[in-house]
Amino acid sequence: MERGQRGNWALVLGPGGPVGTAWLAGLAAGLREAGVDPAAAEPIAGTSAGAIAGAMIAAGRDLAAVAELPPPGGPRPAADPSVMERVFGLLRDPALAPDEARRRVGGLAMEATALPAEWHRERMRFLVGTDDWPDRPLLITGVDVASGEPVVWDRTSGVPLSAAVAASSAAPGYARPVEIGGRFYMDGAFGGGSWPWLAEGADAVVLIEPFAHMSDGSGGDVRIVPDEAALEAFGGDVGDVTRWSRCYRAGVRQAPEAARLLATVT
Repeated sequence: MERGQRGNWALVLGPGGPVGTAWLAGLAAGLREAGVDPAAAEPIAGTSAGAIAGAMIAAGRDLAAVAELPPPGGPRPAADPSVMERVFGLLRDPALAPDEARRRVGGLAMEATALPAEWHRERMRFLVGTDDWPDRPLLITGVDVASGEPVVWDRTSGVPLSAAVAASSAAPGYARPVEIGGRFYMDGAFGGGSWPWLAEGADAVVLIEPFAHMSDGSGGDVRIVPDEAALEAFGGDVGDVTRWSRCYRAGVRQAPEAARLLATVT
């Protein structure tokens, strides 16, 4: 079968912060309502916000249950926007090899004041709804803080699902790196954006990217991104959880058009 024809299809979900996570969850909920099951994809590969949404989809989460977020428990450290400015400065430095740039980003992540890893993991456990990996193929990405090397977890990795998802979405200055097996891991987005190559071998790749401006969309046969109204719902702070419900609704609203696009390859 030629790539892009009907057959097995992969779903690749990219990074997007809390606002992008909410949009992805709403989009998936709306796709289900439209008769398109995103969990039918093989594999589902998720990075950062996409890791959270991918785990929810693959685990069969009741997505209506996350249309609103419960109030956060305990005090939340104030985010330091200068951390991400320094992060992107390192990643764009042409004098640094990719692994070295990621190691330096990892150093920043370990030093920055941010949400404790155990709090972040507990929120991920709530969002995903389970700590058990689903039987269907699910790939979660991360980056080793010390080595700068990208990693991929699946159900054979021996890593609790909430730990993998929390690590994949642990952005410097937002959440502390997550310890797994004696090593610390951070946001998978630093390992290669949305990681579309994880879908290699699928007959078609559906790429859904909340941060459309950070990617050229290569690697996807179908690409779905936030429309203008969704971007307005996102606002200027991707970490603004007070926008969760409006971003979720924006995803639901885009779902019928997304379903028409998916119908070309599913």
